[in-house]
Amino acid sequence: MTALLTGDTVAQWRVWSTTARVVVLDPAALADARALVEAELAAVDAACSRFRADSELARAERAGTAEVSELLAGLVAAALTAARRTGGTVDPTVGDALAELGYDRDLALVPLDGPAVPVRVRPAPGWQRVTLDGRHLTIPPGVHLDLGATAKAWSADRCARLAAGALGTGVLVELGGDLATAGPGPSGGWRVLVADQPGDPASVVGLPSGAAMATSSTNSRSWRRGDRLLHHVLDPRTCQPAPRVWRSVTVVADRCVDANTLTTGALVLGAAAPEWLGARGVPARLVDSSGGVHALGGWPEEPARGVGA
Repeated sequence: MTALLTGDTVAQWRVWSTTARVVVLDPAALADARALVEAELAAVDAACSRFRADSELARAERAGTAEVSELLAGLVAAALTAARRTGGTVDPTVGDALAELGYDRDLALVPLDGPAVPVRVRPAPGWQRVTLDGRHLTIPPGVHLDLGATAKAWSADRCARLAAGALGTGVLVELGGDLATAGPGPSGGWRVLVADQPGDPASVVGLPSGAAMATSSTNSRSWRRGDRLLHHVLDPRTCQPAPRVWRSVTVVADRCVDANTLTTGALVLGAAAPEWLGARGVPARLVDSSGGVHALGGWPEEPARGVGA
């Protein structure tokens, strides 16, 4: 996804093997908005990265039980809430499974091709085994969390809200397909180009101020092991990548973390996703494996097929 504004109201840079983008209505606020977002993302990385032995989450996993920071508690709470609301379809206890499949470091450092890895089909340990009481976190021995399904979206929500509040301007924050807005918006809403990969069918939508959008994909964040093309969205029932029924799923919601919970769950559910999303009444756009677009819940009618930027 890309916000269709350029020039002195937009800053972007690489972080977490994706692109961070900050858009403001007031050009004078751009430098401060970027600095605030960069600081928040650095704090989130230090709190919950599974690629850092010194992250607060890694220390908590080694301890088994710990009093954690308010930031980490918020990140873990978001992951457990997503698991509960999806009946475990989105489950953070897949950290070990991702590492076994080769995603054991920042994606920019993961070899895109490598030797075959064993196919170990088994359920994830289960999110119910992780408990959070206030800031008191307990993680059973041998369980390692991956907060990727919620942390980036939760951070987009947090950054947009903090920047708009601190700087008094409209703000859009996008972190690799997870997009949140806060403060006053442009006339007609924030215009957003929705397309996961170049060549995918594209759609331009107007996002009302205060709304959020997320896109999850089975094409992005991919790597090959042996003759298997793997991706980062795992089915907790098997600890294997979800079947590529959908290239991508996009959802609009009030909060980015809620939108991303639904898009991730939809990829895992595969053919059952349209009925599942339809029951939740959210605007959604699903792109199937052949490039066909399926719109639900009042998603704007598609224009002629185009090429994503």
